[in-house]
Amino acid sequence: MKEAFVTSIAVGSVEMFSRGQNVHYPTAEAFLEGIAAALSVEYRAIVDAGFVLQLDDPGLPDTWDMLDPHPTLEQYKRYALLRVDALNHALAGIPEDRVRYHICWGSWHGPHTTDIPLRDIIDVMLRVKAQAYSVEAANVRHEHEHKVWRDVKLPDGKILIPGVVGHATNVVEHPELVADRIVAYARAVGRENVVAGTDCGLGGRVHAQIASAKLRTLAEGARLASKELWH
Repeated sequence: MKEAFVTSIAVGSVEMFSRGQNVHYPTAEAFLEGIAAALSVEYRAIVDAGFVLQLDDPGLPDTWDMLDPHPTLEQYKRYALLRVDALNHALAGIPEDRVRYHICWGSWHGPHTTDIPLRDIIDVMLRVKAQAYSVEAANVRHEHEHKVWRDVKLPDGKILIPGVVGHATNVVEHPELVADRIVAYARAVGRENVVAGTDCGLGGRVHAQIASAKLRTLAEGARLASKELWH
């Protein structure tokens, strides 16, 4: 079965990008409630139109190294959970199998040495009421994080979408490397629970011809991985 998805920004990321523009709501909680109420209309419209809803939430990992003063991990997880709860409120009534949730560590070309590890926020991510979770797996700062799933069980009925081609380089990945990345995740969470994806949107981040080449190598790598996993 083939399906199309339409993206929309998550509640917490809207709040992060527009925090300085809040002149109406008395608290961050009230601001989040207002954003959730507005976005719930858009989320429902996407699903009612027959599309899968993809929630893009770069704010979940990215805000970690933007807050001043810098929080402890425990403080940050409380901060993030508040925003996930607001997102779940906006998703009320939408079946989880019509929702996929994407996080990334930003599309800028930089060292990313202050990125928060996936291991530290994975429990927060899994609180989102979605069937599928999209994470970066080609970004060389996070490529090793398939190992996290050796210790963390992907909940039953959930799907993992590792990004196996990346937006952070113009180099087109070899199909065998793409296959290796897919197989690593399949061995960690089960081959039935993995769908190969991209780290983040390619459009606008690499040239259109490079994006097309990366998608072709993604498809070829998936074919190679399927042969290895399904014989």
